[in-house]
Amino acid sequence: MFPGLNPKKMQAMMKQMGIAQEDIPSSRVIIEKIDNSRIIIENPSVTKVKMQGQETFQIAGNISEENEEIGISEEDIKTIVEKTGVSEEKAKESLEKTGDLAEAILELS
Repeated sequence: MFPGLNPKKMQAMMKQMGIAQEDIPSSRVIIEKIDNSRIIIENPSVTKVKMQGQETFQIAGNISEENEEIGISEEDIKTIVEKTGVSEEKAKESLEKTGDLAEAILELS
């Protein structure tokens, strides 16, 4: 970051300013977005930074599948149909709405 600056001095300066940095060993990071799509980051370098009472995460890596749609399995739909007796269409709608198998079954029961 700062060429020629000793890493130990850099850590000491950051500590004086109340900044703590921690590397988090990770193999994959998945970010689930509001629109039910995902960003998957393979072999990430994840760093947690604490500063002024807040934690932030810095993630760098290879994006393997950006905007991958979260799928609804046929097994889940069949399970809902078996447990509630509703049509497959209604089961799928409920599962898309709730995003959770158990919640969909409870909603339709």
